[in-house]
Amino acid sequence: MISPLRLLVSLLAVSSIALAAHADSPPTLQRVMIRSSEALPMADRIVVHKGERRLDLMRGYSVLRSYKVALGLNPVGQKERAGDFRTPEGTYFLSRRNARSDFFLSVQVSYPNDADLARARRNHWQSGGSIMIHGLPNTLKHPPEYYEQRDWTDGCIAVTNSDMVEIWLLTPDNIPIDIRP
Repeated sequence: MISPLRLLVSLLAVSSIALAAHADSPPTLQRVMIRSSEALPMADRIVVHKGERRLDLMRGYSVLRSYKVALGLNPVGQKERAGDFRTPEGTYFLSRRNARSDFFLSVQVSYPNDADLARARRNHWQSGGSIMIHGLPNTLKHPPEYYEQRDWTDGCIAVTNSDMVEIWLLTPDNIPIDIRP
């Protein structure tokens, strides 16, 4: 059975507008109001397990939700510089939300941190940036199956659009995120 929260999120992800069709009149748009008495459980941190392709929303030591993720095209190892297509590893926080990104919702990860910047400077590299948790591209360049079956980002952490709505709703600003190998 689908949980009320999953149903709510699925409905919100599809649309906030429903078509009401009548046999003898053209379809009209009607606003749909969805109410839920279930309080949303807010996460207090995020843990990404790169090797398992999994993102966990945590509250204390309990996993609230787990999501399958896609990573950068070159996912093994720590991000070292701009253009290496790696997803960073380390402790960061969610720093900014963007409802108007090129992907279905995005939340920025605070990469690079001080250690990342120092490593890049030592090696005379640009550290890179703009690491996000996000949904699918707004304009798909491949069939949907492509995004489900492989790592495809430039270094970001990607989830399905419905999962992104849940993550957006269940995470406060500045929540810590641990990205592990």
